[in-house]
This record gives sequence, structure tokens and C-alpha cells, in this order.
Amino acid sequence: MMSAYMIVFARIHDRERFINEYGIPTAKLIGEYGGEYVLRGPGVESLEGGLFDGTSAVISKWPSKDAIKAFWNSDAYAKLKAARQPVSEAHVMIVEE
Repeated sequence: MMSAYMIVFARIHDRERFINEYGIPTAKLIGEYGGEYVLRGPGVESLEGGLFDGTSAVISKWPSKDAIKAFWNSDAYAKLKAARQPVSEAHVMIVEE
């Protein structure tokens, strides 16, 4: 099985709510599903294109694409995603190694 990465670019409209209601509990859940953060940071600067300029970026490494999908489709994450959606706009991708 190949390792996989989940790459997220998010425009956050209410950072305090985002962190407290989504970020902190999601970090715990990601660990429970075998994921680990590689990078979490605000202030993306585009060198070309500009689609994600000024967004926050999160990259997490997982044992497999299936592990990401198990996390993404879990009931526990559905509740967290519902908390995230009103306070941010996200683009989420999976890339295998």
C-alpha cells in the first residue's frame, strides 16, 4: 500500500471558532485514524496562479488513501465538517506517494 497525503487549502472567516470547534477536535481524530500533520500554516503565498493566495494550508500524511477515506467518511468527522463549513471555505485533495 502507498502512503497518501491529504492537502487542504482553507479560507477561514472566523479563526477562533474554526480552531476551537473544528481544529482541535479534528487533530485528535486524525491521529486516531493514522494520520499525522506534516504542515499547518496560514498565509499561503502563490508564485503562480493565485487560486489559494492568502489561505491556510494543511498537509497530513496517512498510511493509505483508504485511511483518509475512512476518516473523511466517518460519523465523527461528519460532525466536525458540519462545524467547519459555516466558518470557512475549503478545498481538499488526496495525493498518493
